[in-house]
Amino acid sequence: MAAGPDIAKPLARYAAFKRMGDFVFLSGIIAVDPAQGKIIKGFADIPAEARAKIGETGEFSVDIRQGPILAQSWYVFDRIRATIETAGGTMKNVFKLVQYFRDLDDYPLFNRVRTQFFPDDPPVSTVVQVTAMLPSPEILIEVEATAYLPR
Repeated sequence: MAAGPDIAKPLARYAAFKRMGDFVFLSGIIAVDPAQGKIIKGFADIPAEARAKIGETGEFSVDIRQGPILAQSWYVFDRIRATIETAGGTMKNVFKLVQYFRDLDDYPLFNRVRTQFFPDDPPVSTVVQVTAMLPSPEILIEVEATAYLPR
């Protein structure tokens, strides 16, 4: 199946996703747009309709602190959505997430965004704090997803 323009693009030599029978496994997704060579750093890096939905306040002192984790969370889940759709499914097919954080204090804001992508039946989850992620210290989260997608 051809990759859509919005799927998570690998930053090195690995697949964005693999189908194994009725399961689809996504590689860890971070908030990087490799086509533009850009790390998502805040609200200005995501669409206006998404900014309003995830909590941009217009108050600089609030948005500068919360913007990076909120924007990266939205971008990662939007790439998961696009990748699962390319594989032939929807977010309802995602049943497991593994979430890696640089700082677990970011979890409440991340969770607020995650709830928007899984409003009814949240996937099972694992949350882990790590010391670093590629390609830069500006990356705050990485998320792996697994979906059940019967043929």
